[in-house]
Amino acid sequence: MTVSVMVVDDHPLWRDGVARDLAERGFDVVATASDADAAMRIARAVRPDVVLMDLNLGELSGVDATAMITGELPATRVLVLSASGEHDDVLQAVKAGASGYLVKSASAEELVDAVNRTAVGDAVFTAGLAGLVLGEYRRMAANPDEEDKPQLTERETEVLRLVAKGLTARQIATRLVISHRTVENHVQSTLRKLQLHNRVELARYAIEHGLDAEPEA
Repeated sequence: MTVSVMVVDDHPLWRDGVARDLAERGFDVVATASDADAAMRIARAVRPDVVLMDLNLGELSGVDATAMITGELPATRVLVLSASGEHDDVLQAVKAGASGYLVKSASAEELVDAVNRTAVGDAVFTAGLAGLVLGEYRRMAANPDEEDKPQLTERETEVLRLVAKGLTARQIATRLVISHRTVENHVQSTLRKLQLHNRVELARYAIEHGLDAEPEA
């Protein structure tokens, strides 16, 4: 069966080039997207086998988009294709649900192989990064209590703190100088990570964990 792919990247020349290369090699490129909001919206509609995901997407990162897509569309796998090989970026992407991580210096043959392997459920990493991820999982296994704690991003924590203070999404958007839609996405992402159901439970969680207080300078 032909593997369906969606390419997500904020750089149009790179995005279109990758999409064209994959199509020429027999993949069914069903869509492209330039930001996290569009990626989630389009993924819901086309439900690709693999999403090729950049990390640098603007207000919401590729990590945020990865978490949203893998959380809502379990049959869709995400393969990160990023210019960054930083360890923290790799680990954050994997924790968000990415099946693999490839740096943009990879050859066309490596990319084709990675997409095919990701589609069948393999974990695919640029040489040297697989050991990093394995080491992190070993560390988590040795410290299970630490892994039990939900891993919120700095922005999600900011939004959660303002929710606890009773601010509306629009007020939070104004305070943080981001869009109303971005605030809603952060709220939904935080609800999923904390396994909560609504803003009331979210506010209660924040208060119980002392997030309603102003952070120390």
